[in-house]
Amino acid sequence: MEIQRRLARNLVRLREERGWSQEELAYQAGLHRTYVSGIERRVRNPTIMILERLAKALGVKASTLIE
Repeated sequence: MEIQRRLARNLVRLREERGWSQEELAYQAGLHRTYVSGIERRVRNPTIMILERLAKALGVKASTLIE
């Protein structure tokens, strides 16, 4: 799915811009590192609530994650 690809790409880009590991992003969002990894590898389909938590941790709007 195209939306999964965009989400994964944006998540990795934003995380790396901050110099964060998957573990740090997971901690900031209150998630498990393997869940973040699954999103980045496109094997997990996060809910809207998870997108909101990731966006808040990264300091962006949720829509930014799927643009």
